Amino acid sequence: MKRILIATDGSAGGHEAVELGLDLASEHDSKVFVVHVVPTVDVAPLSGGFGMAAGSLHEITDYDRAPIEDALVSADERGVPVTAELLRGNTVEQIVDFADSHDVDLIVIGSRGHGAIVSAVLGSVSLGVLRETRRPVLVVRAASVPAAAVSV
Repeated sequence: MKRILIATDGSAGGHEAVELGLDLASEHDSKVFVVHVVPTVDVAPLSGGFGMAAGSLHEITDYDRAPIEDALVSADERGVPVTAELLRGNTVEQIVDFADSHDVDLIVIGSRGHGAIVSAVLGSVSLGVLRETRRPVLVVRAASVPAAAVSV
């Protein structure tokens, strides 16, 4: 593996994907790309809630940058150089397009496990990437925390 793309969204699964992707990159001396995708437009329903919605250009915030910053800290701790990019648009399309344009050998992506029965295992973005790319994809689920270990 010469090139690894790690896609993160800041979730627990995204964090696990970053950690595992960086470990793989370190073991294989791979070039690493880390991406996070934000929407181009924010959509909000108009008052009344029927039919129409208002859209405005999404303003990049520190919240948007946080998953990239966290990944850079983890990479620095391991001594793994990375190229990080904040992308705009449809998440699945941007990840697949980035992977294709950079000829990556592996896409590492986290899974939240939300949604319908299939998505309970994978999540909509990870499932979308699996469907759209022809490249190998490693889907990383967040480690579950026993209820007794969670402090309230």
